[in-house]
Amino acid sequence: MAITPASLLIRPQRRADYPLAVTFKDSTGAAINLTGWTVVAQMWDKARTAKVGDFTVTVTSAANGQVSLRLPHTVTVNMTAAEYYYDVMLINPSGLREYYLEGIARPSEGYSAPA
Repeated sequence: MAITPASLLIRPQRRADYPLAVTFKDSTGAAINLTGWTVVAQMWDKARTAKVGDFTVTVTSAANGQVSLRLPHTVTVNMTAAEYYYDVMLINPSGLREYYLEGIARPSEGYSAPA
């Protein structure tokens, strides 16, 4: 059965790391045990012709479906358009690939920067 991904608008600031903690759940609301699963998360322009970058993915609690996603500042520094699109794909141990989260990123400028 195909799932409908959850949708989330995010507001990363340019030149800063952007953390996002996510707990993946099944249709009954129970946490998905991510042991042995692969998590892939990327950000693209709307036409999907230019990849902005990859999220750094850390599974913080596989048994509880908890993942830490992070857009590093080396990615956000290049976010010069008004909006981008991202999604998160989970690949289960048997190879089934499904999107569990998708959304739009509307970056804000962020003015402070280290010398």
